[in-house]
Amino acid sequence: MTSVSMIPPTQQHETSAGSRFLDDVLRGLSARRKTLPSKYFYDAEGSRLFEAICELPEYYVTRTETALLVDIAPELAAFVADGAALVEFGSGASAKTRLILDASPQIDVYIPIDISEVALSHAAETIRADYRGLEVIPLVGDFTRVLELPSAVRSRPIVGFFPGSTIGNFESAEAERFLRRVRALLGDGALFIVGADLAQAPEVLLPAYDDAGGVTAAFNRNLLVRINRELGASLDLDAFEHRAVWNEAESRIEMHLVSSRDQTARIGSRTIVFIEGEVIHTESSHKYRREVFEALVERGGWRLKTAWTSDAPSFGVFLLDTEGPEGVAVTSPMNIESSPSGEIS
Repeated sequence: MTSVSMIPPTQQHETSAGSRFLDDVLRGLSARRKTLPSKYFYDAEGSRLFEAICELPEYYVTRTETALLVDIAPELAAFVADGAALVEFGSGASAKTRLILDASPQIDVYIPIDISEVALSHAAETIRADYRGLEVIPLVGDFTRVLELPSAVRSRPIVGFFPGSTIGNFESAEAERFLRRVRALLGDGALFIVGADLAQAPEVLLPAYDDAGGVTAAFNRNLLVRINRELGASLDLDAFEHRAVWNEAESRIEMHLVSSRDQTARIGSRTIVFIEGEVIHTESSHKYRREVFEALVERGGWRLKTAWTSDAPSFGVFLLDTEGPEGVAVTSPMNIESSPSGEIS
């Protein structure tokens, strides 16, 4: 097995992360409208379940983005400077990363960042084994809180990579703050490749988040399993049902866990009360219109350089930079055109 030098969390970090998990859970479940942060989905089992979701026939997001990246990877590679470092936020299995690396042999360093140490270690080992000339520096942690990159990359051209429409899991203000943090982290002259799912019909969206085989339901409930295991809680796993709903006003899919009866659960030093039918909001997946996404990007300190969109179901890959173009080129791999106005066809 190939060894990978990983920058691990310190013991103090692990303690503070555990305390933060408890604080976040108690804060969310004590609110008038109960919530849980979606970043806590990704323990080892949650990461495994998510990879299974990505293979489901109902879940179009992964295969649509992957097909789009296959088509546009050579065009993306033309923007990548020699000796560049690729920084991936929420890297998971790093499957889409390979499409960028294959098309861009000029990338010298790969820095995957992920909250799941197990998933990160496995992905980093396989990437390093398959790309012998590539330096791999995994960072364990919450990618929204990374404040500094390893010294080995500070003088290099930097390309950020954030696929999977993970940006859609943030509320608008959170997404703006994240983009600003990434802008500060990557620095002037950086590029940022972002995948984002686009607005489409609910009959396409809903099955993707409530599959017939129940994999997404298991993924959602696994958050409760993790709370019980890591926080010593007493949540009754059989008393919560998975539900996915389309929120038209907010242009987003919402994943909920619904209490099937009146119940209480002990978490830390607190007793949490649930009434029958009460909802825990566990995840939002925003689906963007082009003008909404471009405005978000600009508020976050970036400029849209180029964008590509797939045929239906529509997905966009957006190339952002820190300076902005003279005219934004927006293309579809099936009908490639440049548009000074930035319209997506």
